[in-house]
Amino acid sequence: MTVPPASAQRGGVISTIVIQGNSRVELETIRSYIAIREGQVADPEAIDRSLKALVSTGLFADVTVQQDGPRLIVKVVENPIINRVAFEGNKKLDDDQLKQEIQTKPRTVFTQAKVQSDVSRLVEVYRRAGKFNARIEPKTIRLDQNRVDLVFEIDEGATTGIRRITFIGNEHFSDGKLREMIRTTESAWFRVFSSDDRYDPDRVNFDKELLRKFYLSEGYADFRVVSAVAELAPDRDGFFVTFTISEGERYKFGKVDVTTRFEGLDVEAAKALVTTREGSWYNADQVEKTVTAIAEAVGTLGYAFVDVRPNIKRNADTKTIDIEYDIQEGPRVYVERINITGNTRTLDKVIRREFRLGEGDAFNTAKLRRSQQRLQNLGFFEKVDVSNTPGTAPDKTIIEVNVVEQSTGEISIGAGYSTSSGVLGDLSVRERNLLGRGQDLRVGLSLGTRSTQIDLSFTEPYFLDRNVSAGFDLFRITRDNQRTSSYDESELGFALRAGWSISENTRQTVRYSLKRDVIKNVGDNASPLIKAQAGKTWTSELGTVVAWDTRDNRLNPTKGWVLRYSFDIGGLGGTEHFYRNKLEAQWYYEVFDEVVFSMSAQGGIVKPIKDDLKIANRFFLGGDNFRGFRTGGVGPHSGGDALGGKYYYVASAELSFPLGLPRELGILGKAFVDAGSLWGAQEKDPSVQDSSSIRASAGVGLQWVSPFGPIRVDFAVPIRKEKFDKTEKFRFSFGTRL
Repeated sequence: MTVPPASAQRGGVISTIVIQGNSRVELETIRSYIAIREGQVADPEAIDRSLKALVSTGLFADVTVQQDGPRLIVKVVENPIINRVAFEGNKKLDDDQLKQEIQTKPRTVFTQAKVQSDVSRLVEVYRRAGKFNARIEPKTIRLDQNRVDLVFEIDEGATTGIRRITFIGNEHFSDGKLREMIRTTESAWFRVFSSDDRYDPDRVNFDKELLRKFYLSEGYADFRVVSAVAELAPDRDGFFVTFTISEGERYKFGKVDVTTRFEGLDVEAAKALVTTREGSWYNADQVEKTVTAIAEAVGTLGYAFVDVRPNIKRNADTKTIDIEYDIQEGPRVYVERINITGNTRTLDKVIRREFRLGEGDAFNTAKLRRSQQRLQNLGFFEKVDVSNTPGTAPDKTIIEVNVVEQSTGEISIGAGYSTSSGVLGDLSVRERNLLGRGQDLRVGLSLGTRSTQIDLSFTEPYFLDRNVSAGFDLFRITRDNQRTSSYDESELGFALRAGWSISENTRQTVRYSLKRDVIKNVGDNASPLIKAQAGKTWTSELGTVVAWDTRDNRLNPTKGWVLRYSFDIGGLGGTEHFYRNKLEAQWYYEVFDEVVFSMSAQGGIVKPIKDDLKIANRFFLGGDNFRGFRTGGVGPHSGGDALGGKYYYVASAELSFPLGLPRELGILGKAFVDAGSLWGAQEKDPSVQDSSSIRASAGVGLQWVSPFGPIRVDFAVPIRKEKFDKTEKFRFSFGTRL
């Protein structure tokens, strides 16, 4: 930019405006930014405004405006056009990731301001990826026709991790315990597959909220985070993160009461939903769950506008908190509209069907929270934000839903070893949100030295736009049972299934399957009873499963129940006619922090409707479902071959505990006792060894959820068995996911 010379100050009438230097920008475009017109008196302020307006367009690298007598001469030097944008030296972040972060694009005008802004943005992106030593230098390569190539030369530098996380002010919980409560972790060799050990200010802010929730769940109602500071080490090789906290006093629940302003509402029924108990430690999570449970229960009774307010009163002298759950009529507000943004792939209806509220319904905050939780549970979105804003009238509200989608496609390649299946490998391709419709499609191939499985499954979660899931499975399975029963087995078939929720924790599934079983390659030394099983059978089976599940976590539960009952009947066509009943129960209880005691039991009966029950439809016990015994090692045998049985039960008691290693390693110790039995051979033959006596085993084990997949090692010793049972003290399984 060139300041007008002194000649511009002389004034006079401008008779001609001369524009020089433009080749790409039209004359009229330049004239539109000039504040003086031909025939007007030259005004220094107008000339200055013209100069600034032309510079602010970003179209020109340099602009001069000067008066030469009656002429106003405007000289411009056009900014070049960007031919392409390239990155050099980037390894941590690929080109596509970096291009999404910058404003400079090919075929746009090059400006220094925009490039410097892009450099600042890229530096910030690298910092969030743990590269605080990254340096970025933009360079231009001049081309003909006033074009340039823009190259960002990147020196990523070493990853800047977290050297140490320190807490100041914590008296009741150790630094180690608090480190387990937050997402940010200290750098270590075993965190090579995690990014949580890199400094991210957003993650640290999230950690402050996690600490607050943890302390509130432990009774520290006055807890607050005073500060969270991250300091870069002098050698710029790591961060020291320090959380300064104020724990405050620990409170217990005092008086807990429920009141209501609804006439006819049974207060005692509402009190039964309260999970906060007088004398127990204060827990904000339990308060929130109680509020939600009461609001939902009262809403189902026909009270459309419900507002449950937990009125809290602190008693500093007794260190107690009195809570009164006041059930009152909320404001009469209706849902005017539900706006959904951020979903570029997922269809609107997939999101809307998870809502417990619809347009025109009475607004309910508990249902709104539940809707957000259901959306998060889909696993389609990285972030779900649900809020409400005022509508077009005082009695209307608009629900705003903003989602950030994440990848739902999975390619899984695996390899491993297990005692029962031998060396194995698998490949599966899965899409959990097919075409944005919420459908689940999976194709899998598993190859092992003792078993092979090929399967295809598809699930439509809302069949015919109803709250009923439907799907099908196609499968082909081969098993090498030579070690247990001297034969090989193959299955080929399909299944149709449908499931629906009976309540929030209860679900029922109905399934029909048709499969062909082939018993082949029977060994020469096999029992005559096994040789009689050789051949082909067809099983047409209809069944149902009802499950009640209150576990807090499906993968690593610490509390809750699972009850599951299944009934199957075979004989709707095919060659096999039987019915089967199975009942399973599991219970989990956290004895101490991270020490979980669990008990499980299951049993089943399968009876032929006609005289024959083929071996493919019998129960087998041992291996994974009864440690200390070989797969199929418990129950009826003939000549050393397992025959399977018609009746079985097995119960287990297990204690899971940490080994003092970092929590994120996922290594747990196990101590267990198993007991059970399998009996009821189909064949009535003198060679059959069969007994319903109880068998038992005890042992210890290790479980590691490693970056390469789950690893489980068990050592179990049978303490009660029959002579014909086949034992197996050591059991190992390992699998990877790449």
